[in-house]
Amino acid sequence: MIGRRKFITLLGAAAIVIVQAPAVAQTFFTYSCLDGSEFVVAFFAGERSAHLQLDGKAMSLPRRLSLSGTRYAKGDITLRITKAVTTLKRGKRSTECTAA
Repeated sequence: MIGRRKFITLLGAAAIVIVQAPAVAQTFFTYSCLDGSEFVVAFFAGERSAHLQLDGKAMSLPRRLSLSGTRYAKGDITLRITKAVTTLKRGKRSTECTAA
């Protein structure tokens, strides 16, 4: 029989595991770009970042101020999404991308 203290500790540990379960992605998009690159982007509920899998690396790009469309950027990588076009910029190189 489990003692009361052990039971409470076990119950508390189970609650922590349930609360810390990973967030479920709300939206995934796979993009193919004119320069031949491809990437996957995920948007999670309640977050203001785009999560990219690009060149074999996972990265989060925080949302930035934009006059038109939505822009996510970190370092030299920028993802801009408008109604007309999605653009991926790496350093000084920019390419248009379409969702596959």
